[in-house]
Amino acid sequence: MESTVSLPSSLGRWTLVASILGSSMVFIDGSAVNVALKAIEHDLGGGLASQQWVVDAYLLTLGSLILVGGSLGDIFGELRVFGIGVAFFAVSSVLCAVASNAAMLIVFRGIQGVAGALLTPASLAVLTATFSGPARGAAIGQWTAWSGISGFVGPTLGGWLVDASSWRVIFVINVPIGLVTLLLVQRLGGMRQPRRADLRIDFPGALLCVAGLGLLVAGFIEQPHLGWGNALVPGGIAAGAALLGAFVAYELRAPMPMLPLRLFRMRNFSVTNLETLAVYGALSGFGVFLTLFLLTFSGYSALHAGVALLPTTVVMFVLSPPTGKLSMQYGPRLFMALGPIVAGAAVFTYARLPVHPDYWVDILPALLVFAVGLSLTVAPLTTTVLSDASASDAGVASGVNNAVARVAGLLAVAVLGIAAAGGGDHLTEHGFHVTMVLAASLLVCGGLIGAIGIRNQSA
Repeated sequence: MESTVSLPSSLGRWTLVASILGSSMVFIDGSAVNVALKAIEHDLGGGLASQQWVVDAYLLTLGSLILVGGSLGDIFGELRVFGIGVAFFAVSSVLCAVASNAAMLIVFRGIQGVAGALLTPASLAVLTATFSGPARGAAIGQWTAWSGISGFVGPTLGGWLVDASSWRVIFVINVPIGLVTLLLVQRLGGMRQPRRADLRIDFPGALLCVAGLGLLVAGFIEQPHLGWGNALVPGGIAAGAALLGAFVAYELRAPMPMLPLRLFRMRNFSVTNLETLAVYGALSGFGVFLTLFLLTFSGYSALHAGVALLPTTVVMFVLSPPTGKLSMQYGPRLFMALGPIVAGAAVFTYARLPVHPDYWVDILPALLVFAVGLSLTVAPLTTTVLSDASASDAGVASGVNNAVARVAGLLAVAVLGIAAAGGGDHLTEHGFHVTMVLAASLLVCGGLIGAIGIRNQSA
């Protein structure tokens, strides 16, 4: 698809609908799993480490391969790769639904992450290739709003399904969404895009990235269970760090790297990805451990825990689209500075959350402020990271930012889990409070990065 502003309105509209539907599977699934963790543990066994792996196996393959997914979109056509990713995600979701033990579910979650790595960057690249100028900002704003809504509807929908039937159903719901999306992709001609023969896939880079992140995360997740004295913990962390260093070194010399380091010469691109690392790490840690706290200590059912987070959806639905337009008009710096700081101030109040909170006093007010801060941040951040890239780099630029976001979540869940466990293998009340302080600090750091580093184009 070539960048244009003269496409028929119906084609642009259906492209946006397909992009939102397909990516919503990733966001709904990623957040719905959080409220199902206790039910999964009860059914399949395992402690906090098993719960972390159910989350992080998905984030590991998604985060480390999403760059390859962006490259594949540039090579084979973003709409074609998007369609393949949607089909693969639906199939892998069925595999998760039929898993008979924790190890099998963790493996299938990793496979599901591979599918997500195909469709997520392609969904944004499709919009970048279809729209331009203010229309692109509006389209990305709508994609961001619905993606955020999907992420926060996920716990409510997932909680209802878990309580009404089984945790397995939260994976099955991806199938009808996937089928509708595939019909739209077929209508848009996505499977007929030509292949670019001048581009190649960076398999060595992908292998180094997966292995490095996998060992690093494994070390952090297993630390509460094995302890620092077990050689596997520091050894895994050290080996993972070494492989990630080798990955960067290889990418510097590779003729067609999956991580084009030249993009980081652009100031806004670099700063935005650094802010993404802080903000999305905080968001993942906040979502996972707040949900576990409500399920473990506060006596919330899965549905109750999901509904508790629902107001964030309403705020994002209202604020994200206009925020995307305003950031295109006035520049993203103010939004990307103020938004994370506002969200961080709200999360910090949860550091004193009582075991049996009053929802209307202890949870909802801060949650609404958090939602405002998040709405100010996400659409401008997404638009800014793509604005410096050329149309030919849209898939890779989207992939880099998505990779940073997923890796941030992957590392946050693994590292914050050490504080959350408090030296044991289960979440503790004090450990939860520490994770909230750390998540709030990351958000504030993200805002400061935006304030200092981002430059409006007119500046």
